[in-house]
Amino acid sequence: MADSSALITVALVDDQPLFRAGIRMLVESQPDMTLAWEASDGKQAVECAAEQPPDAILMDLRMPEMDGVTATRLIIELAQQRGSDQPKIIALTTFNRDHAVVEAVQAGASGYLLKSAEPEFLLAAIRTVHSGYSVIAPGSVHDLFQHAARTVQVAGPNLSVLEPLSARERDVFLLAAKGLGNGEMAESLFVSEATVKSHLRSVLTKLGARTRLQLVAFAYENRLLG
Repeated sequence: MADSSALITVALVDDQPLFRAGIRMLVESQPDMTLAWEASDGKQAVECAAEQPPDAILMDLRMPEMDGVTATRLIIELAQQRGSDQPKIIALTTFNRDHAVVEAVQAGASGYLLKSAEPEFLLAAIRTVHSGYSVIAPGSVHDLFQHAARTVQVAGPNLSVLEPLSARERDVFLLAAKGLGNGEMAESLFVSEATVKSHLRSVLTKLGARTRLQLVAFAYENRLLG
């Protein structure tokens, strides 16, 4: 039997009972996971997360009472206020170019998945975000943010937003925004991975971002990537 203290606690937020039932069975079939709680809307999710913070939350974006973007923002803000670990939130959407996905990422979601994702992919995504990495639906995350950026009225690159960064931090920011991993960035900049991680932490802090995925969104919003 798995050590209960080592299990990944998962919460599910969706207004469709049938969908929740399927995910519940899937999660509970895994030896390294347990379902902490379920909620049918964002308001209920915020209340449950306050009482019983899980490791990961599968968050539908479009629900009555309170949408998933607002719930994501409130859950993460509450964790920050308490100084506790922030749950890793995976946004769930029905289509790949849902602008609400961009808003969820900006609110602090660790990634997003299509609700039609294969069960194995969803389980792998939960383990991935629990390990501290971002996860995205199959396809190009850059297509999503490029599409969203076209709706923002910005004439050209807004370089002023990078003023708080040093020259090397700008290099790290742009490489991270292009999707390069720490090893690739270290090789490109001729520095160690430890140095890259240090610069990346500083970049996130100075730009007010929580995740690398937010850096991608930030770059496209300000026309810093082609």
